[in-house]
Amino acid sequence: MNRINCICSKIEHIVNFKIIQMKKVFFIIALMALVVVSCQKDDVAITQEEVSVQVLDQIKDLGFSTQNVIKCDEGYIVEGDIILTNESMQNLTQEIKLRVGAEEHYCTYNLVTGTPRVITVSLDKKLPSNFGPALDAAIDRYNVLNLNISFQRVDRNGDIKITAGPRWWDSYGILGMGGFPTNAGDPYNSIQMNTTAFKNAKIGYLTTVLAHEMGHNIGLRHTDYMDRSFSCGGEYSNEGPSDVGAVYIPGTPVNPENRSWMLSCTDGSDRPFTSNDRAALNYLY
Repeated sequence: MNRINCICSKIEHIVNFKIIQMKKVFFIIALMALVVVSCQKDDVAITQEEVSVQVLDQIKDLGFSTQNVIKCDEGYIVEGDIILTNESMQNLTQEIKLRVGAEEHYCTYNLVTGTPRVITVSLDKKLPSNFGPALDAAIDRYNVLNLNISFQRVDRNGDIKITAGPRWWDSYGILGMGGFPTNAGDPYNSIQMNTTAFKNAKIGYLTTVLAHEMGHNIGLRHTDYMDRSFSCGGEYSNEGPSDVGAVYIPGTPVNPENRSWMLSCTDGSDRPFTSNDRAALNYLY
């Protein structure tokens, strides 16, 4: 009997040990799942399905595409690389009636004021090494035109701060993101860039994308914003009728321009300012 009790005791000990080990495993699995979910919540964007109809209607009224609108912490990403904050959406809603765009050069109602003006630009030191020379080249493209605005690179706290965008951008094909000038006439204060996409990019290509986002920050719209398929491919994409938010720049062509630095989508090449790009910038500034 003692031997049987001893055997039973050992069996009970083994079973208890296994149960304890299983509890530890389940606890670890649960902890890992919690960590994964937490990370996913921090790193996943809210999709267009969660953008309200009212917001989409407001975006359309402002003359922006309502296709693939992405909600983020700052507001809403439209047209692939433009941030519309709640504040900017209100500021762009003016009573003034503005001409609807075709494929000419266009700007927003808000422009940088207080000219002549030097706009400082700082670059996050954590960005890949090719961003430095690319930013210098982008600044030179603007400054050589002797506009009433100029850009100057500073070490920190620039009027425009260039930083890395979130990792979830990779899933949406977002390369960079700028914004439009404030109602007070200041340039939008941020440019975020997809470091994964540009880590090994050629300087000319990265220069063009940085100059493009800087163009948004001083009030430039996409050259082909009424038909994004011109540069992005796919089906014809008309952003719909609008009488606010896009002002025709006199002296620019009425037809699409293949090499404009403000086309909606990039072809991965270096696109310095064309003669019409320069005409648009000279007219505005």
